[in-house]
Amino acid sequence: MKDKTLPPVYTPALVEEKWYRFWEKGKYFGVDADLRKEPFCIVMPPPNVTGELHMGHALDNTLQDVLIRWRRMQGYAALWLPGTDHAGIATQARVEAMLAKEGLSRYDLGREKFLERVWSWKEEYGNRITEQLRRLGASCDWNRERFTMDPGCSEAVKEVFLRLYARGLIYRGSYIVNWCPHCHTVISDIEVEHKDTSGHLYFIRYPVKDENRFVVIATTRPETMLGDTAVAVNPDDGRYRQLVGRVLVLPLLGREIPVIADAHVDTEFGTGALKVTPAHDPHDFEIGQRHQLPAVKVIGPDGRMTAEAGTRYKGLDRLECRKLVVQDLEAQGLLAKVEDLDHAVGYCYRCDTVVEPLVSKQWFVKMKPLVEPAIAAAEDGRVEFVPERFKKIYLNWLENIRDWCISRQLWWGHRIPVWYCSDCGEATASGGEVRDCPNCGSARLDQDPDVLDTWFSSALWPFSTLGWPRDTADLKYFYPTSVLVTGRDIIFFWVARMIFMGLAFMGEVPFKKVFIHGLVLDALGRKMSKSLGNGVDPIDVIESHGADSLRFMLVTGNTPGNDLRFHFEKLEGARNFVNKLWNASRFVLMNFGGESPQTPSPEAYELSDRWIISRYRETVVKTTAALEAYELGEAARVLYDFVWDEFCDWYLELVKPRLYRGTREEAAVAKGVLRDVLGGILRLLHPVIPFATEEIWSLLEPGAPPLISQPWPEAKPEFTDPAAEEEMTLLIEIIRAVRHVRAEMNVPPGKRAAVVLLAPKKRARDAIEKGKAYIEELAAAAVSVAADAAAKPKQAAHAVAAGVEIFIPLGGLVDTGRERARLADEMAAVAKDLARLEQKLENPGFLGKAPAAVVAKERDKKAELARKLEVLHARVAMLEK
Repeated sequence: MKDKTLPPVYTPALVEEKWYRFWEKGKYFGVDADLRKEPFCIVMPPPNVTGELHMGHALDNTLQDVLIRWRRMQGYAALWLPGTDHAGIATQARVEAMLAKEGLSRYDLGREKFLERVWSWKEEYGNRITEQLRRLGASCDWNRERFTMDPGCSEAVKEVFLRLYARGLIYRGSYIVNWCPHCHTVISDIEVEHKDTSGHLYFIRYPVKDENRFVVIATTRPETMLGDTAVAVNPDDGRYRQLVGRVLVLPLLGREIPVIADAHVDTEFGTGALKVTPAHDPHDFEIGQRHQLPAVKVIGPDGRMTAEAGTRYKGLDRLECRKLVVQDLEAQGLLAKVEDLDHAVGYCYRCDTVVEPLVSKQWFVKMKPLVEPAIAAAEDGRVEFVPERFKKIYLNWLENIRDWCISRQLWWGHRIPVWYCSDCGEATASGGEVRDCPNCGSARLDQDPDVLDTWFSSALWPFSTLGWPRDTADLKYFYPTSVLVTGRDIIFFWVARMIFMGLAFMGEVPFKKVFIHGLVLDALGRKMSKSLGNGVDPIDVIESHGADSLRFMLVTGNTPGNDLRFHFEKLEGARNFVNKLWNASRFVLMNFGGESPQTPSPEAYELSDRWIISRYRETVVKTTAALEAYELGEAARVLYDFVWDEFCDWYLELVKPRLYRGTREEAAVAKGVLRDVLGGILRLLHPVIPFATEEIWSLLEPGAPPLISQPWPEAKPEFTDPAAEEEMTLLIEIIRAVRHVRAEMNVPPGKRAAVVLLAPKKRARDAIEKGKAYIEELAAAAVSVAADAAAKPKQAAHAVAAGVEIFIPLGGLVDTGRERARLADEMAAVAKDLARLEQKLENPGFLGKAPAAVVAKERDKKAELARKLEVLHARVAMLEK
């Protein structure tokens, strides 16, 4: 072994790039189908090609990397398949914004030239997020990186469309959709951000035809009343039962509309009478379908009022029209009242424009035949959710699903493979260009201008990335994949779609488990967002604290399915842990002095060696079990406790006498155990903190294969030593108790104290005799052991640990007069602070005005001061005895 050691301070920047380059160049992330091994496969949820790493990506990919590195060390053929999503609307918007700076629009370029610009942008900027994932330490097989619009994935998309079309499961029809007037496209439900908005509830009088009375309805969008084709009431609502079948006169336009009965109407909202606008509200559209109502489209795709809205309002922006409609209603005496109302309004996630529900002719997938097998797969356990509670959410969404709108009015994306004949109107779906109409032979054909929803291609991700529709070796070996790791916010939009597509085209579920994690929130529990300005850039954290600290913080704070709050204090704690490991490893390596310690014979082990090896085995068992159960946070906690408390704080102190003053043979045994246990610790920690562990390993085991390729530790039964654990637990409790008494009595650290241990049980006395040297070394004590109460010394401080009474005679250790004076001064200061707090908490003015949290904090301070005063009194009493 070369005489090398670690620098005094761990500097992540000097380690991380070096080792990532080494791993990637050495192809340690790569894997092939190997029938001698069991496969373990994760497909990365593809981040948007426009994206930059945010804290949600950091959490998601850290969890995946932990699982992949662990399974790789266990000997699985572990494939983590990376890739990016073409992100139709986001990418097109990005490029259109660039064109706007040049004074151009996509229409100026035309479709073909525009797409060339998008591809150029993708080549230049599209790999930014994958480079950032490398900074995080993601051990993906980058040689297999995929893109949702690469030739293979595009072939899969086209094949799925054609097969579903042939089965009658894809159709074109008019339906209500989310429409963005700014982006000029349909957007999916996940692309609609619902924000709490301050608005108004307008109460409008609708005259009953030929009668001198009105029906009052309430709406937040009075401009849509111009498209009303009915007013609906609940059939069980006695207030309106006699009105069902009557005719109302639509205010402002004079159109006659019926009063209908529909159980959908909420009797508690507004007045209980619901204006029905089938063309501009999804619920009203459903009512319209049930009652065969016409859909009058009064708002166009550009967000302006159409001719159907009447000549007075035609061409107005919808929000301008709202003001004028309210003004006109008021002028005609038809506005009953206006109330303030906070309600959720849907905005386009990309451009922040209010989304408009519109009836539009679009392409849809029939969902019922596809979701039934997906429901069965969850119910019979072929797909398991971790935690299981998310299974209910998944099933509830599938059981209430509507047909899926898959067309988007964009140019960037997978173009719908359907051609229309200009002469006979025939629609032809084809994998290649259609030159002649199969119905009439005309050559006048045009391809559908729309593209498919981005979620259509990502729904195929688990099998399209492995080579489908070709029957590849990878597809046979790695499908179904092992686990999908994803956030709780896209269960419906992505997870469910992958499951029903996998079942439809592979005949098997795409993954056996779905590991759901929560969102990363700020310290106040708010979602991180640009608008709040509360986001934390993972790359900034990596620059300041290192990737290992970020990863360890994210993992230790994680429990499946629950949100995680980002606290910089937790990040500091994670960095402290990495530094603790570094410093402990540096201590170990310095004490090797250039030697290569060998694993000692078990017969040579001391009690502390047997204890740490037994505790190490238990740590292997618990860590492995936690990872198997996807309790990654628990695995990290187990490792933290063992490394920090048992290895660093106790074992390293216990071996120092042998390293510094022991015989050559004793030191060799200690060094051998240090090497073995530290090596095991590095293996256990490597999946979570890969960079620092790889650097330490390279010096601990020079010449050995890198840590990334080392086997996962075995929990060997022969390492278990309950007797050693019991004995060391007793000794540690005694050492802690002696240290506590010394600190309480203000005994100078350099003074050796006489300690009498009264242990009635022979088993305890034997353990103390065996470990007496440890107590004397770590508690600065001269120990005597007795079984009889007669051995109790007088004028001694007293404590109890695990049934053993501890006596420390104070004579000669403490100047009792000076100590009593010091304690008296401290008691006076504490009593003064306590009296001030009591007076404050009895003041009605403070209690009435101060926030509850402030009052609670002051009460906690009072309780703490009271406890401190009690302890000080006890110390004085002990000195007086």
